[in-house]
Amino acid sequence: MNTLESSALIIVDLQVDFCPGGSLAVNGGHEIVSGINDLISKRSVLFKKIILTADWHPVNHISFASTHNLEPFARKVVGGDIVTLWPDHCVEGLKGSEFYPDLQVEKSDLIIRKGRNPNLDSYSAFFENDRETPTGLKGYLTDHSIQKVYLSGLAFDWCVYFSAMDSTKLGFE
Repeated sequence: MNTLESSALIIVDLQVDFCPGGSLAVNGGHEIVSGINDLISKRSVLFKKIILTADWHPVNHISFASTHNLEPFARKVVGGDIVTLWPDHCVEGLKGSEFYPDLQVEKSDLIIRKGRNPNLDSYSAFFENDRETPTGLKGYLTDHSIQKVYLSGLAFDWCVYFSAMDSTKLGFE
């Protein structure tokens, strides 16, 4: 199988709240959009599928510091794990949860919304943080004979990292 027939581009959480001015901004996060759009424009020779993920939290999500009456970035034991509590971000339906405006969203094949369970956070594009609840991405990739995944997006040290680790564990190149 050639690369085109077996490859997918996964764009992780390229949302307003993770870009400058957002509640959990990655410094310079918006600067990757043009490069990603360039990859999207070359889809016909590079990728069979393009998938977007989105952090998509309900109000009072367990990962929000405000839910626990604590300051953002505080650490707390939640469900037996020590977790970092975040500023409210990517609240479903609000401006911060939208994809960055310049991203060519309309050219994607699938959008995976993660972190929807109010009592469970989600970093990986493949699983919620309980490591048991799948997002559906693995099944979608398998159903479309995808063997190689290329990851981009935000934040590289959190959601992109955990997505990359899980993709390898699940047997994707």
